[in-house]
Amino acid sequence: MLFLNLIKESFLFAVNALKVNRLRTSLTLLGITIGIFAIISVFTVLDSLENTIRNSLSSLGDDIIYVQKWPWAPPPGEEYAWWEYWNRPVPTIKEYEQFKKRSDRAEIINFAASTLRNVKYKNNTREDVIIWANSHEFERIRAFELEDGRYFTPFESVAGKNICLIGHQVAKDLFQGINPIGKEIKIQGRKIMVVGLIAKEGKDILNSGGSLDEMIILPIIYAKTLMDIKSENTNPMIMVKAKPDVSVAELKDELRSILRSTRTLNPKQKDNFALNQSSILNSALNSIFGVINVAGWLIGGFSILVGGFGIANIMFVSVKERTNLIGIQKSLGAKRKFILWQFLFEAVILSLIGGIIGLLLIFIGSIIASNKIELEITLTLGNIILGLLISAGIGIVSGIFPSYKAAKLNPVEAINTTF
Repeated sequence: MLFLNLIKESFLFAVNALKVNRLRTSLTLLGITIGIFAIISVFTVLDSLENTIRNSLSSLGDDIIYVQKWPWAPPPGEEYAWWEYWNRPVPTIKEYEQFKKRSDRAEIINFAASTLRNVKYKNNTREDVIIWANSHEFERIRAFELEDGRYFTPFESVAGKNICLIGHQVAKDLFQGINPIGKEIKIQGRKIMVVGLIAKEGKDILNSGGSLDEMIILPIIYAKTLMDIKSENTNPMIMVKAKPDVSVAELKDELRSILRSTRTLNPKQKDNFALNQSSILNSALNSIFGVINVAGWLIGGFSILVGGFGIANIMFVSVKERTNLIGIQKSLGAKRKFILWQFLFEAVILSLIGGIIGLLLIFIGSIIASNKIELEITLTLGNIILGLLISAGIGIVSGIFPSYKAAKLNPVEAINTTF
């Protein structure tokens, strides 16, 4: 009961301080508000950015190996030897067929290549559309939904029919509300029929192939007439998914063995290919965001430090102004602990008010920003709790010395003190 009375009384004193010394208190709260706004807004943006990037990477698949010329990251403890990677050959259809023939640990194997081309439908043109050519296994290795139409049949893929799947945004730009199914688009003057419309997936912030909205999917056999799938410029790759009972490490070992024998590498020669997987990028992201988070604490820390000094200043002034009242309370039997907690609670409440205002500004800002840019910025419950804890912590640190000073006052001297 005493604890609740202390909170109630401290809250009333804090509100009274706001009323009586509005300008001084407002400037003090502004310091905490800016501090919380700075640090939590940084974390909010970073968290939203990290979630967006990781969601984009999740489409790459945790159990999929990407056989490519260039590694996504250097081996642990080594530098990125681009001069060695430069002379590597690119993956080929022959190697894709060897994997299909010899692999016992792979469930799905898909060959892919991509390029940029202008696409036309009647008088509408969309420039630099990503043309992603794939073997028939694409729908099994990459999860996506069709808004309308269908996927290629096995015969259409093998026969190299001039058909395609079209991304949501590309269809919107070219057809402008018309149903694209059954319509013919032109790529390099060649007519290609749209048989499937891919459902909207959203923006891919990494442009890593995570979103199909900006792409057109073609059968790899037909795509040979539009691009050179043996050229590095089309980024040929082989995507291999492990069987449910096979680990990625086991699959990687098997693929390495098959590819080394296919390329006739002797035991002393290094691998002239890369076996990439999403965990490589996730590890790199952990390091990058770890450094950025430290920087975020440093940026917001200075603002919070200024706000903390402001709270300490107003509490010292409050102790001075209420010295007579403290003397009366002590003469009536109030203990030091009561006086200390009274002022400490007041400091915490003032700091929390500033923190809540800062969080409210971040919430409003996140709604506005999400509507203005592609990135969805969300103030999470974790960041709200963190903001409140920081505010309370600053209130305790800033209020402990003024509170201790108030608790030590001699009741007789305090009552007789004049200003």
